[in-house]
Amino acid sequence: MTTFLPFTVFFVLIGSFASSATFSQAGSVIRTRREAVCGDEEYLINNICCLNCPAGTHVKSHCTTAHGKGQCEQCDHTTFTEHASNFEKCIPCAQCRSDQEIVRPCSPTQNTECRCKEGRFCAPEEACEVCKKCSRCEEDDKVVRNCTATSNTECKKTPPQSDPPSKHVLYVSLVIFFIGSAVVIGGVCMYLYKKSPRSADTQENLEKDQPTSSHPTQSVRCPSLHFFQSAAEEPFPKVTPVNGVQSLRKCFPYFEDVDCDYHNKFFRQLCMDDNVIKSTINRTYDDRIHDLLNIWLEREGKEACLNELLSALLECGQKQTAEMIKKKALEEGHYILENK
Repeated sequence: MTTFLPFTVFFVLIGSFASSATFSQAGSVIRTRREAVCGDEEYLINNICCLNCPAGTHVKSHCTTAHGKGQCEQCDHTTFTEHASNFEKCIPCAQCRSDQEIVRPCSPTQNTECRCKEGRFCAPEEACEVCKKCSRCEEDDKVVRNCTATSNTECKKTPPQSDPPSKHVLYVSLVIFFIGSAVVIGGVCMYLYKKSPRSADTQENLEKDQPTSSHPTQSVRCPSLHFFQSAAEEPFPKVTPVNGVQSLRKCFPYFEDVDCDYHNKFFRQLCMDDNVIKSTINRTYDDRIHDLLNIWLEREGKEACLNELLSALLECGQKQTAEMIKKKALEEGHYILENK
């Protein structure tokens, strides 16, 4: 037993030394982890705190000493970083769409700023997938606020005014009054004349004086009264193309003024399938109009006509837009009024 005692003491001393070294190493790791607490302008990489690269640059290589700064490189003209960061690559600049214009070009520290072109808008609270066309107030409405890049036109209904009737209304009323009076007075006079004792003799003398080959008396017509009755009931005028399908294609740009809120309803009136309408949703509004009109034209072939498109607008309650398109088609010489 005395022989093994030195060996026992030796192993106890070695164990104590190993335990002490282990605890010492663990404490060193804990201290290292506690020291790797980075500040607001730093980032942790490989257990070392490095300073962020400034705005307009990106990290090309990280630092090798704690709280040091790595190598930063400037962003090129198509990329940017708006704030100090540890990005290893700059962010690509945004590209404005065809229905937008550039307000502020991209720089190393700022992204591209875009807005809708004049005559179009996109509400900030909505996802701006396409700039909508600004609405137009009706003729009797008042413009409260003009359309901007971020808000649509605001209209206000104006109360009816007790204005005196226009000259045209007075003229029509007077003509109708005089025509009606003339018809009534003529009828009364004719009735009294036939009832008078001399009417028979006068008629008999007239028959003797007239030659036997005279034509029979024709009935009296009232063209003015007939005109005003027809004008009141006249349907929407129809038009005839000057150059066939080419005239119709040249009128497609006029349909860009169709209110975007009635876009789907208009093409449904033309019996367009919803899937076909949705297939153009990623295009700009003007391109969608042209694409769908061309699809409709190919489907209809020789039967396609401007009158059908105008009729679809009337069914949507867009009479003002239909009249505007018809007016442009006539003024540009693509169409003429259809002979009745």
